[in-house]
Amino acid sequence: MATELKDLTKRADNYSQWYNDLVIKADLAEQAPVRGCMIIKPYGFAIWEKMKEQLDKMFKETGAQNAYFPLLIPKSFLSKEAEHVKGFAKECAVVTHYRLKSSEDGSSVEVDPSARLDEELIIRPTSETIIWNTYRNWIHSYRDLPLMCNQWCNVMRWEMRTRPFLRTSEFLWQEGHTAHATREEAEEEAKKMLHVYADFAENWMAVPVIQGVKSETERFAGALDTYTIEAMMQDGKALQSGTSHFLGQNFAKSFDVTFLNKENKPEYVWATSWGVSTRLMGALIMVHSDDNGLVLPPKLAPIQVVIIPISRNQEQLAAITEKLNPVISQLKALGVTVKFDDADNKRPGFKFADYELKGVPVRLVMGGRDLENNTIEIMRRDTLDKENVSFDGIVERVTKLLEDIQSNLLEKAKTYRDSRITECDDYEVFKEKVKDGGFFLCHWDGTEETEAKIKEETQATIRCVPFAFEQTPGTDMVSGKPAKYRVIIARSY
Repeated sequence: MATELKDLTKRADNYSQWYNDLVIKADLAEQAPVRGCMIIKPYGFAIWEKMKEQLDKMFKETGAQNAYFPLLIPKSFLSKEAEHVKGFAKECAVVTHYRLKSSEDGSSVEVDPSARLDEELIIRPTSETIIWNTYRNWIHSYRDLPLMCNQWCNVMRWEMRTRPFLRTSEFLWQEGHTAHATREEAEEEAKKMLHVYADFAENWMAVPVIQGVKSETERFAGALDTYTIEAMMQDGKALQSGTSHFLGQNFAKSFDVTFLNKENKPEYVWATSWGVSTRLMGALIMVHSDDNGLVLPPKLAPIQVVIIPISRNQEQLAAITEKLNPVISQLKALGVTVKFDDADNKRPGFKFADYELKGVPVRLVMGGRDLENNTIEIMRRDTLDKENVSFDGIVERVTKLLEDIQSNLLEKAKTYRDSRITECDDYEVFKEKVKDGGFFLCHWDGTEETEAKIKEETQATIRCVPFAFEQTPGTDMVSGKPAKYRVIIARSY
């Protein structure tokens, strides 16, 4: 493991390669035999499960219920909402046949041409179409509203350039789909779910985010408004980390989903959809981790505390274990996940490097001298600070340290992000500075032409019109035309 750590690319040398190395070396994921897909390994999936568990709880607190809808969607469904099919057509994977046939000796297989489907099926890139086709059968009266479903599933989008967690052809996510009686209720729901995502990102992932609304060209296909949370990675690039969409009545009209209102008159329902994916794993890695490996916020760490005994013989190991057992029991009773690593298959130095690489927040080490002196070594992963402390009160010290690490990671990330948000009114200055990353608050005239020119000339995009910054009219730095507000512009993943 020490060799693996040594081989980890430094962030300053090649940030992109550092990320790819870390995903592999920290046992998070590996490439699958299918292009653009990944195998999420047990340690990586344990982090995703903790994310999923908390998010699921938060969704249910808003009134959403979990359901499941089919993986395969009739191709005709996608053509019912024009903007939707336009947005996803190039990414769709299509099922055309339902059977293979093999050679007589079984050495090869090929598609059976006689088994072509009457209607081709799309492997879901997202589920609006199949869900709204279903909602037509579930919604009849205003008494059936609001209808709020969420599903945890996988989706397929045939990406040309892929990177583990950040952009893969198949990925895991959740997608919420809600139906409402009024426009106001639907818009409120879309914004509410954005706040849920921001709450999770900041208070569980320790990742500060900027909330805002996307420009028209950056909206979800078929939405009237797309709300987003944007996070800044350590290289200054933006990562769209969650979106919530106000869909208006577009899908309701496409699939003829109506309800009888209180006056017994038919109306089309109003809709939202919202989702986050395993891209959050990428954000977690890139916001906090360092040249020694992962740095995980305690709330999402599969192992929050690792305890390593160092002994000269079995008798000493037994004595150290006896002293540590009550601490392990007390921590577990408090809900802290603890690993007691007394295996003799690796030297202590290898274990230290391994747990640093995997981002375990707190490490406790007790040796023979510590046993005699009633002390223990404690190290925090976020700063790598370590000290020998009294064994007395170690449970309280550890639980307090976990809280400190969680808050310190958020504060550190927020301080870094805020230091790299810059107001800019000069396009030439912007073009030079954006190469080094950062978020730029720039006036925008609201036109697609200006947006396209910025993207073409700088590879930066308008991330959102941010809610948190006071908006004042000004002059667009590109076109010189009047601008109503400033937008966040950045290069992104």
